[in-house]
Amino acid sequence: MGTSKNPPAVPAMPADQALQRLIEGNRRFVDDIRSEHVALGKRARAALADGQRPFAIVLTCSDSRVPAELIFDQGLGDLFVIRVAGNVVAPSLIGSVEFAAAAFGTRLAVVMGHSRCGAIEATVGELLQEEYGGPLTDNIRDIVERCRAPVETVVSVAGRSAPRDFLLREAMRANVRNSCDHLRHGSRLLERLCAEEQMVIVGAEYALETGVVTFFERT
Repeated sequence: MGTSKNPPAVPAMPADQALQRLIEGNRRFVDDIRSEHVALGKRARAALADGQRPFAIVLTCSDSRVPAELIFDQGLGDLFVIRVAGNVVAPSLIGSVEFAAAAFGTRLAVVMGHSRCGAIEATVGELLQEEYGGPLTDNIRDIVERCRAPVETVVSVAGRSAPRDFLLREAMRANVRNSCDHLRHGSRLLERLCAEEQMVIVGAEYALETGVVTFFERT
């Protein structure tokens, strides 16, 4: 996770400001513009060697097509990124979010799913009793099981005969919202920070086809 040693104390970036920075960065990414402010290279590494203060936490999928720093046009030290297949939530992942929120004062956490997610496809396939395209090992099955409840609700409401693209899209969104709920209510620390210290946990989806990130409404 990185050292908890930080630069001199400064007020944490408010969640609304952090969210706007992500929105603007994604807009640059979609427009194929690389910001001049993005910190890269030797000077940036040296400046960050003694500590970090990321302005946002991003829990997203480990899919190679979903690199958060590039999608949001951010550089070294800007984002605290947690990646796991299906952007699922487990105790160690909640702990990672807690660490960044407590150690660095980061007040925005984003759970970002994406189109054509393999974990969601595997979960939908499991529920529809279809062949999965790869080995469903015990560890992969653990990911599928963490996605199951919200995806099962989508399949139940929409019906098994619903268009496949619709099922996958709505299942991805339901899984993101489920992970957000787990973060908000599965940690006493995060629940307190949301209630008392203006921390915001918000869902989002990334479209592989366009590069656009759409943020969900806060709940």
